[in-house]
Amino acid sequence: MSNLICYYSRKGQNYWNGSIKDLKKGNTEIVAEFIQKAVGGDLFEVKTVNPYAKDYYTCIDEAQKELRADARPEIQAYPENLESYDVLFVGFPNWWGTMPMAMVTLLEKFNLEGKKIMPFCTHEGSGMGSSERDLQRICVGADICKGLPIHGAEAAQSESMVVNWAKKIINK
Repeated sequence: MSNLICYYSRKGQNYWNGSIKDLKKGNTEIVAEFIQKAVGGDLFEVKTVNPYAKDYYTCIDEAQKELRADARPEIQAYPENLESYDVLFVGFPNWWGTMPMAMVTLLEKFNLEGKKIMPFCTHEGSGMGSSERDLQRICVGADICKGLPIHGAEAAQSESMVVNWAKKIINK
């Protein structure tokens, strides 16, 4: 069984326990690396062609506009040979109750029928939001597993929780 860990993660200004903090590495990237360490696989970071604003509040305004417009922001690259992967971990920050629209851009490009999709997100209080339901709609024919929400401010301390989830779900 081969794993691909696709994720979008925000470096720089992030909301962190009620204030703004500058992060050298995004919370979702930290979790993605824990998954890779636990169950192996290839990492693929989703990057938009037009980066979001560096200012956190401007960024979330941009993300909200994309969500409301049902936009598909262009991404820089797509994973090669996605058909060779059995399991696709899909990670993202929860923005406005779901995944950033760049993740939708990525997922809609591929036929994911028969794939096991394992969502994970980082958040500051909203959990998985509607992302699991949204993945059911986007990833037609895929097996969408129970997602793992990680409180963003606790991402660096979440390794044991992430490892347990990834190993348990992947072995189902």
